[in-house]
Amino acid sequence: MLTTLVRAGIVLLAFSTSTLAEPMKVTLLGTGVPTPRPTSFSASTLVEAGSEKLLFDLGRGSTMQLYKLKIPLGAITANFITHLHSDHLVGLPDMWLTGWLATPWASRKGPMKLYGPKGTVAMTENLTKAFADDIRIRIDDEHLDPVGITFAAKDIEAGTVYDSNGVKVTAIEVNHGEKIKPSFGYVVEYGGHKVVLSGDTKYDERIAKAAEGADLLIHEVAVIEPELLVKNPVYKDIQAHHTSPEEAGRIFATARPKLAVYSHIVFGTAKPAPDIPDEPLILRTRATYKGPLLVGRDMMSFRIGDMVEAFAPDGTNLAP
Repeated sequence: MLTTLVRAGIVLLAFSTSTLAEPMKVTLLGTGVPTPRPTSFSASTLVEAGSEKLLFDLGRGSTMQLYKLKIPLGAITANFITHLHSDHLVGLPDMWLTGWLATPWASRKGPMKLYGPKGTVAMTENLTKAFADDIRIRIDDEHLDPVGITFAAKDIEAGTVYDSNGVKVTAIEVNHGEKIKPSFGYVVEYGGHKVVLSGDTKYDERIAKAAEGADLLIHEVAVIEPELLVKNPVYKDIQAHHTSPEEAGRIFATARPKLAVYSHIVFGTAKPAPDIPDEPLILRTRATYKGPLLVGRDMMSFRIGDMVEAFAPDGTNLAP
């Protein structure tokens, strides 16, 4: 059932669920790609569940978005990487280094917990070497705790990778292409609720299986105009690594989540626009899926309790 509510001038969409539990909150910090578009930072999603604040991918602008939310960088309890493409990682040095500073908006007290595919641990070791002078100076000059600039990093495999304070995170391997392995999506479970993040992937039925009965399924999508595919071969390579709206619709139709949301939106046009329009994504998805659907925007958020509520900070109508 779809219910429209209004609170403090913000339009909410409430999709009913049968489970009663303490709410989870999900915020899309970045819904974009490597394109330096000011309206959409690159991939990053915040999941708040109980006492846990979990960050999935650390794309461009993730620290600034947390600052807007008034969430100290040091309050993030664990970080998860889907794969090692730069647009999912360029915010990592910022989160790691800036989150260590002894300010109210940072102040990480312990090691930075980081989980990701093979190569994650090596990356943290090399980052520590690269910023050795900064670390040395700040310890000596600002008397920062050396523990706060260490990593507690782990190269993960598919399966349960995190279980703390009633929050379980499971990594699912997805297909982002033959040369990008492993690449993960994630399932977050808490209090009888389930949130699924596809990560970057081609059409993969493993996502549909993992998302069966999910409250919220956040899935990537790619739309590239035929003109670009002809003019520039790189766009063919990009499209080959992602999911079309029609394919995503098939995943949604199989999984039947309470709400499906697009994020990490690859949108290639011959005449670039200042922002990504909803209509092409929605229309093409409707060829294979008729259920609740939203096109994600930076700072769109979702409250998952006895209902799934979608919030637009600017007050626009989110009706799918």
